[in-house]
Amino acid sequence: MRQGKASVRGVSVSSILWQLLPAALLVAVFSGVGVMHVMSRVQVVDSGYRLSQLEQRSRALGLENDRLKLELATLKNPSRLERVAREQLGMAPPATGSVFTLSSTPLRQARHALKSESSSRAAPVHLAERLP
Repeated sequence: MRQGKASVRGVSVSSILWQLLPAALLVAVFSGVGVMHVMSRVQVVDSGYRLSQLEQRSRALGLENDRLKLELATLKNPSRLERVAREQLGMAPPATGSVFTLSSTPLRQARHALKSESSSRAAPVHLAERLP
């Protein structure tokens, strides 16, 4: 006598599957949680490596910045600038008497003085025309 459903010693296959289903779901849930845990740990380790590389680069850039600040201070040194001006550019201090100091009069008074001075000379002075 055969029945419509397969049975093993009086127990049907569908009842066995229904009994194994909770265990299979539990294994699947634990497997999923385990995979997610491993993936999160891998991401944490990867982020740690990237952070370490960025910190190393930050230290290297800080050292480069310090080196460049020292080089700038060296290049701005007044004695070095004077030496470069004399040796490489052929500059020299002005001769005595070639530097004129203007008084601290307002600009209008200076313009007026230049205009009146230029009108009294035979040759016109173009400096007065350049003043704003």
